[in-house]
Amino acid sequence: MRRVAQVVAVRPELLDAYRELHRAVPEPVLDRIRRSHISNYSIHLLGDRLFSYFEYHGDDLAADLAAMAGDEATQRWWKLTAPCQVPVPEAAPGEWWATAEQVFLME
Repeated sequence: MRRVAQVVAVRPELLDAYRELHRAVPEPVLDRIRRSHISNYSIHLLGDRLFSYFEYHGDDLAADLAAMAGDEATQRWWKLTAPCQVPVPEAAPGEWWATAEQVFLME
Protein backbone atom coordinates (compact mmCIF):
# COMPACT_ATOMS: atom_id res chain seq x y z
CA MET A 1 0.00 0.00 0.00
CA ARG A 2 1.22 3.47 -0.88
CA ARG A 3 0.13 6.61 0.98
CA VAL A 4 -0.35 9.72 -1.14
CA ALA A 5 -0.77 13.25 0.24
CA GLN A 6 -1.34 16.18 -2.09
CA VAL A 7 -2.00 19.91 -1.87
CA VAL A 8 -3.82 22.41 -4.08
CA ALA A 9 -5.10 25.91 -3.36
CA VAL A 10 -8.79 26.74 -3.40
CA ARG A 11 -10.07 30.04 -4.73
CA PRO A 12 -11.53 31.77 -1.64
CA GLU A 13 -14.51 33.11 -3.56
CA LEU A 14 -15.39 29.54 -4.65
CA LEU A 15 -14.85 27.81 -1.33
CA ASP A 16 -18.55 27.50 -0.55
CA ALA A 17 -19.20 26.11 -4.04
CA TYR A 18 -16.37 23.59 -3.57
CA ARG A 19 -17.79 22.46 -0.24
CA GLU A 20 -21.24 22.13 -1.78
CA LEU A 21 -19.94 20.02 -4.67
CA HIS A 22 -18.36 17.59 -2.23
CA ARG A 23 -21.56 17.10 -0.29
CA ALA A 24 -22.79 14.99 -3.21
CA VAL A 25 -19.93 13.46 -5.19
CA PRO A 26 -21.51 11.46 -8.05
CA GLU A 27 -21.45 7.70 -7.49
CA PRO A 28 -19.79 7.01 -10.89
CA VAL A 29 -16.88 9.22 -9.81
CA LEU A 30 -16.55 7.37 -6.50
CA ASP A 31 -16.77 4.05 -8.33
CA ARG A 32 -13.94 5.06 -10.70
CA ILE A 33 -11.80 6.05 -7.72
CA ARG A 34 -12.41 2.65 -6.11
CA ARG A 35 -11.65 0.83 -9.39
CA SER A 36 -8.37 2.76 -9.48
CA HIS A 37 -7.35 0.95 -6.27
CA ILE A 38 -7.77 4.04 -4.08
CA SER A 39 -9.24 3.90 -0.58
CA ASN A 40 -9.32 6.06 2.56
CA TYR A 41 -9.54 9.14 0.36
CA SER A 42 -10.16 12.40 2.16
CA ILE A 43 -9.77 16.12 1.47
CA HIS A 44 -9.13 18.63 4.25
CA LEU A 45 -9.14 22.41 4.21
CA LEU A 46 -6.84 24.84 6.02
CA GLY A 47 -7.05 28.48 5.00
CA ASP A 48 -6.91 28.45 1.22
CA ARG A 49 -5.20 25.06 0.94
CA LEU A 50 -6.83 21.71 0.25
CA PHE A 51 -4.94 18.66 1.50
CA SER A 52 -5.87 15.27 0.12
CA TYR A 53 -4.83 11.88 1.43
CA PHE A 54 -5.47 8.47 -0.05
CA GLU A 55 -4.12 4.96 0.11
CA TYR A 56 -3.22 3.28 -3.16
CA HIS A 57 -3.45 -0.50 -3.30
CA GLY A 58 -2.60 -1.14 -6.94
CA ASP A 59 0.56 -1.83 -8.92
CA ASP A 60 0.66 1.15 -11.31
CA LEU A 61 -0.53 4.46 -9.89
CA ALA A 62 0.21 6.37 -13.09
CA ALA A 63 -1.93 3.97 -15.15
CA ASP A 64 -4.77 4.05 -12.62
CA LEU A 65 -4.72 7.85 -12.52
CA ALA A 66 -4.73 7.90 -16.33
CA ALA A 67 -7.79 5.64 -16.30
CA MET A 68 -9.47 8.12 -13.97
CA ALA A 69 -8.53 11.00 -16.25
CA GLY A 70 -10.04 9.15 -19.22
CA ASP A 71 -13.31 8.42 -17.45
CA GLU A 72 -16.24 10.52 -18.74
CA ALA A 73 -17.94 10.89 -15.34
CA THR A 74 -14.66 11.99 -13.77
CA GLN A 75 -14.05 14.47 -16.59
CA ARG A 76 -17.50 16.00 -15.99
CA TRP A 77 -16.74 16.16 -12.25
CA TRP A 78 -13.38 17.84 -12.83
CA LYS A 79 -15.06 20.47 -15.03
CA LEU A 80 -17.03 21.43 -11.92
CA THR A 81 -14.20 21.26 -9.38
CA ALA A 82 -11.24 22.57 -11.40
CA PRO A 83 -12.44 26.20 -11.54
CA CYS A 84 -12.40 26.19 -7.72
CA GLN A 85 -8.74 25.21 -7.55
CA VAL A 86 -5.37 26.67 -8.44
CA PRO A 87 -2.01 24.87 -8.19
CA VAL A 88 0.21 25.88 -5.29
CA PRO A 89 3.60 27.51 -6.02
CA GLU A 90 5.32 24.27 -4.95
CA ALA A 91 3.65 22.29 -7.76
CA ALA A 92 5.93 20.96 -10.47
CA PRO A 93 5.33 22.21 -14.02
CA GLY A 94 2.10 20.65 -15.29
CA GLU A 95 1.18 19.33 -11.85
CA TRP A 96 -2.27 20.26 -10.51
CA TRP A 97 -2.30 18.69 -7.04
CA ALA A 98 1.28 18.92 -5.70
CA THR A 99 2.43 15.71 -4.06
CA ALA A 100 3.69 16.16 -0.51
CA GLU A 101 6.70 14.38 0.92
CA GLN A 102 6.02 12.06 3.84
CA VAL A 103 8.37 12.94 6.69
CA PHE A 104 6.79 10.92 9.50
CA LEU A 105 4.59 7.88 9.94
CA MET A 106 3.36 6.16 13.07
CA GLU A 107 1.37 2.99 12.55
